[in-house]
Amino acid sequence: MFSIIAAIGKNHELGKNNSLVFHIKEDMRFFRDTTKGHKVLMGHKTWDSLPGKLPNRKNIVISRNPVEGADLTISDLPTFIAQNKDTNEEIFVIGGGMVYNELLKYAKNLYLTEVDAAISDADTFFPNFNQNEYKKTIIKKGSEDDLTYTFAKYIKK
Repeated sequence: MFSIIAAIGKNHELGKNNSLVFHIKEDMRFFRDTTKGHKVLMGHKTWDSLPGKLPNRKNIVISRNPVEGADLTISDLPTFIAQNKDTNEEIFVIGGGMVYNELLKYAKNLYLTEVDAAISDADTFFPNFNQNEYKKTIIKKGSEDDLTYTFAKYIKK
């Protein structure tokens, strides 16, 4: 089963210049705690943006070429999806924008940190989705550095 995790702005902003647009410590803790012990799936650009391998997770990178340091490199995303979409094991999709777009229709859960801010010069966005197809649960609300945010979990109906 695929789950998506992301921090998004009012206009679904995710990133700029291959970096996150929001740097919220509590969101980083939420990401770490939620994905720990699971497989995480990401595109090559997201892998390159990380300071190193994410510990306590199986790092899976989508790339045409082998990726040094990754636990697994996959070059055939449709086959990987077909082999894993019905498993009970939760695989977290962690970016980037194109990967979210490809996997959204297969994701059972969306863990979104919804930030009450807009970033005008973002260049990467989370795909639009029909919220009526999901049951939304508010996990927690918070604020940090003049940013207010909500941790929400969307479960596909």
